[in-house]
Amino acid sequence: MHVTFLGSGTSSGVPMLGCQCEVCRSNDPHDRRLRSAALIETDTTRVLIDSGPDIRQQLLPLEFKPLDAILLTHIHYDHVGGLDDLRGFCSFGELNIFTNTDTARGLRRTMPYCFANHLYPGVPLLHLNRIAPHKAFNVGNLTITPINIMHGKMPILGFTFSETRPTGKKPSAAVPPQLVYITDMKTIDPSELPFINDTDTLIVNALRFGHHHHSHQNAEEACDFAHSIRARQTYLIHLSHSIGLHAESKNRLPDDVALAYDGLEIDV
Repeated sequence: MHVTFLGSGTSSGVPMLGCQCEVCRSNDPHDRRLRSAALIETDTTRVLIDSGPDIRQQLLPLEFKPLDAILLTHIHYDHVGGLDDLRGFCSFGELNIFTNTDTARGLRRTMPYCFANHLYPGVPLLHLNRIAPHKAFNVGNLTITPINIMHGKMPILGFTFSETRPTGKKPSAAVPPQLVYITDMKTIDPSELPFINDTDTLIVNALRFGHHHHSHQNAEEACDFAHSIRARQTYLIHLSHSIGLHAESKNRLPDDVALAYDGLEIDV
């Protein structure tokens, strides 16, 4: 399973408009963070997580080939604002979007032209698949299980990923997932933990060091969470300019936790 971090920034991106802090003025490409999104790939399957307002810029450098699924964590603009920019992929067929009921309803309100009875030529062809926590589904040779995350008081989705075994059988529920992707989390109910414990790789949000936020984890909370579920390797995303310079801040983390950055590629 191959993961490409298309964006590692928070809702404002980095640099942030109007800011003159040392991070926003940095020439280090690791300090330039587009809105958080990721591409998960196997030999046969290609899945996009979130489609924020930077998605066109994020996907342009990559090979243009079909997306088997688009997973949306929640309706906030920095996670769905670029859906219309994916219309080029409709040359391969309609786009299969997997998300919860609240996000599906939100998309129908914000993009009504995509769901009209009579679509005008060129409109993105979006097929909404409503999913719910703990109900696993397959996309190609990936088994994906949604989990429930609390973004402040707002329930949103996280996702676990495992490659389907060569026999075609889904991984057993007793087998830890290979990858867990969580963004915009503040808290998680203990009932969700059996779905993510002992994962090989955790991708999780961390807004900044210190200074608690009402709806996002800080880096210390993210590290504690990663260790509580015994993740073998963790990458931090949804980072604001307040995380500090990449070259310095990466040294503040435990050996099994790293700052993600735009364009980082890993194999799970």
